[in-house]
Amino acid sequence: MSFRFTSLLACAFACTVAAPFALAAQPQKPPVVHVDPEAAKLPPERVKETVENYKRWLDAAEARDAAPAIVTAVIVDDKVVYERAIGYANAKTKEPATPETVFRLASLSKAFATGVTAVLVRAGFLSWDTKLVDTLPYFKLKDMQSAQQATVRDILGQRLGLPRNTYDAMLEADAPYEELVRKLDEVDLSCKVGACYGYQNVAFSMIGDVIYAQTGDYFFRQVERRIFAPLGMTTASYGRDALEASKSWARPHRGGPHNWIPYEPNDSYYRVAPAAGVNASLRDMEQWLMAQMGGRPDVLPTPLLDVLHAPEVSTPSEERSQPWRRARVTDAHYALGWRVFKYANEDLVYHAGAVSGYRTMIGFFPKYHAGVVTMWNGAGPVPAGLMPMVFDSLLGLPHMDWAGVDGPIRAAAPVAKAAPAKTAPKAKATAKSKTKATPKKTASKTATKKKKPE
Repeated sequence: MSFRFTSLLACAFACTVAAPFALAAQPQKPPVVHVDPEAAKLPPERVKETVENYKRWLDAAEARDAAPAIVTAVIVDDKVVYERAIGYANAKTKEPATPETVFRLASLSKAFATGVTAVLVRAGFLSWDTKLVDTLPYFKLKDMQSAQQATVRDILGQRLGLPRNTYDAMLEADAPYEELVRKLDEVDLSCKVGACYGYQNVAFSMIGDVIYAQTGDYFFRQVERRIFAPLGMTTASYGRDALEASKSWARPHRGGPHNWIPYEPNDSYYRVAPAAGVNASLRDMEQWLMAQMGGRPDVLPTPLLDVLHAPEVSTPSEERSQPWRRARVTDAHYALGWRVFKYANEDLVYHAGAVSGYRTMIGFFPKYHAGVVTMWNGAGPVPAGLMPMVFDSLLGLPHMDWAGVDGPIRAAAPVAKAAPAKTAPKAKATAKSKTKATPKKTASKTATKKKKPE
């Protein structure tokens, strides 16, 4: 599997941009436990009803052309109870999306970074309390006294004390990861290390450098060897080269319903691989979701999952960022590469991702070993509302149309046809020709600037 490197240590989306929050002394609830004596089974008839509901909602989303392609699966008790792919990997060529079509995962990549770190901690290569100054000679913060205390857990738990999304804008403007990570000491801290939450992509990706320093091997190779291969994630990879080498891969699209336009993937967030570099198919993500729910203890044993999913730093803005969260989520924390919500009084382990032309979501209820994964290749909002509808149905909650798919389908607006040219002057024709000849790559970058990663 190939990956574009800019240097030896360039083994590095982008997600929520919530402001920093004070770190609670300790969440007033126990961590998520995967082997729970109170674990419950979802009623089979409710699972069946949920699948039927989901089919109908996806039919409506497809009729609305809500995204170029949507791929999704529902898993209960380590079984895929529903899997579906609709739409096109490439709307221009009409190449259909399938469960084997590869998508960019954006910030869902972070859980692979924390997962491989957990495996390496168990193997004795490092610990959650390994200090960054002891492993990364370049690591400095403006407050060096605070920097001396920064650990692996702090960068993976988004509590390094930096303002949210530090240097993301410069990353999007093509600044190298190596340059940005060495400029962290120029940034005023929002708080002492470990004392507040601030979502990061550049700083988070220092885990790649830590793993290289501690194992002598590239970060992405450790993930391939310790996560992808044992879980049978045969199409998973890191980097744009690997994405485009996939047998079937979803192009990013801009535009809207009935007018989706594919364009070239943007490289920016591939440069921070631990934060946003993974590509994977739905079939891969089904295996990953099962493993996160405790179904693959040979790869991710329960004690590791309990550490990864334990709520740590409070993130109250996550309770209000979307309508379904305002209605259902009463508590929100960040764990290690995961968010942990109280969803209708049930623990929900969740994360979302967004990078130019791609959106992803994954979430599960540890108590019921039930979860959903969804990926799509456009910026349309409808698919984001489908997952909480499935959650509601699985839990037997009153139906709410979070995706806006229950109403009547509006007819597609006709595409305007250009009036036939009568006798266009040659000068105008030449200008038109030059406009058409604008390189796709330039257009892609321009479009990317308009979309801030989630």
